[in-house]
Order: sequence, then structure tokens, then C-alpha cells
Amino acid sequence: MEVRKILEKVQSGEWSIADAENHLKMQPFEELGFAKLDTHREVRSGFSEVIYCAGKPDEYLVSIFQKMYEKNGEVFGTRASTEQYELVREVLPMVQYDSMAKILKIEKNPQQKAVERIGKIAVCTAGTADIPVAEEAAQTAEYFGSKVERIYDVGVSGLHRLLAHAQAIQEANCVIAVAGMEGALASVIGGLVSNPVIAVPTSVGYGASLNGLSALLTMINSCANGIAVVNIDNGYGAGYMATQINRLAEQ
Repeated sequence: MEVRKILEKVQSGEWSIADAENHLKMQPFEELGFAKLDTHREVRSGFSEVIYCAGKPDEYLVSIFQKMYEKNGEVFGTRASTEQYELVREVLPMVQYDSMAKILKIEKNPQQKAVERIGKIAVCTAGTADIPVAEEAAQTAEYFGSKVERIYDVGVSGLHRLLAHAQAIQEANCVIAVAGMEGALASVIGGLVSNPVIAVPTSVGYGASLNGLSALLTMINSCANGIAVVNIDNGYGAGYMATQINRLAEQ
């Protein structure tokens, strides 16, 4: 919880000074034995801690989700499986799961949050197979308060599809370009816009694409300016960085 919110609760009489003191004592992290929850992260960075679900033992994941929900009233997890969703849902029945993006989340007042989203991030994919990674990026940005416009399947094998959306892409504070195969989409977009482009290579492609390495190398070696590159399939990292840029633009 942000320090401002704590002070507001004291000012309104909802919390006593002792209540606020007890809450602050739990910062900057809460010890669970198997995990140390960074309850102070939102105060430092403006973003609450996100749970990377893949590989976590079942009981640890459920406990972390419970504790984060108790502390914040909402929680966001990435790379979650259907089985993990079922486990969390047994104790937190309000949890939502997107099987394509593999996102597991509980949001406070989701309809109100949708109304309050700011700015604009354009999330573009080269092909339909890139959409799962793009959705991880888009939903991350939306969770953290950004408006997102999705522009999917506009790869360079049919460049007219991208150009038909040029104005919408140029109006965005930041563009996320998600592409596998040779990863050329980021370079093309980088030559069309004045604002930053975050390139996301995906593991989509045939043998010589090397599970995304070819797209990664293309994006790193782009001759277009203003392109930053995240790791292969790292939609979450792109959505996070795009939100930082979008917030700064709106300020």
C-alpha cells in the first residue's frame, strides 16, 4: 500500500496511528519462509510485485496469491497453467484466468480501472501465432493502468495491413512490436513513428528461427532508431516498460 494511502486512512480516522505503525513495520517485505513478498515495491517503483507462476510448487503459489490478495486486494500472475488456476480458484474463487496469455489475476474494481486507464500503447503482432505473447504484454499494461490498442496480424508479408493502421500506431505514446520468424516488424514500425518502440521477439518460426534467436538478433541489429528489445517471448517485460513510458508521456 502506498504511503499516501496510509496517511489518508489516518487522516480520515479509518486507521489509528497504531494501525499505521503496525502496517509500516511489515515493510519493506514480508517473510513467508519460502518467499519474501516485496510489499514495498509499489512505493518504490509505482508497480506492485507480480508473481511468475511457472515452476512454483503448488502450495507456495497458493500461499503467495492469498497473502498478496490480503495485502493489496488484487494480484497479478504471469505464465500460469490451467492446473495452477484451478488450485488458486479453490481458495480464491474470484480469480480470473486467460489461458492464451497465461495470466492469473484478481483486480479491484475492474470496470472502474478500465475507465481510468491513461494514454495509449499500441500492441502490434506480425502474425496470429504471436498473439499469446502480445496479450501478455497488453494485459500487463492494462492491469497497470494504460489504455491499449491491439493491432494484430500486420506482418511484413502483407505490409499494406500495417499501413492501414499507421495513424493509430503513430498516435500511441509507445508501440510494442511482437514478432517471430525473422522479426522484421519492429524495424518497419520504428521507421514510421516518433515515439519509442519495444520489440518482443517470439519463439514462433521454423527450425532456423532457433526458437526466437533469429528474431532477437534482427531486432537488436535494427537500423531503425528508437527501438529497445526485451527477451524472447517476454510480453510481461514489454508491457511493464511500455507503461513506464506511457506514464511519463501523460505526465
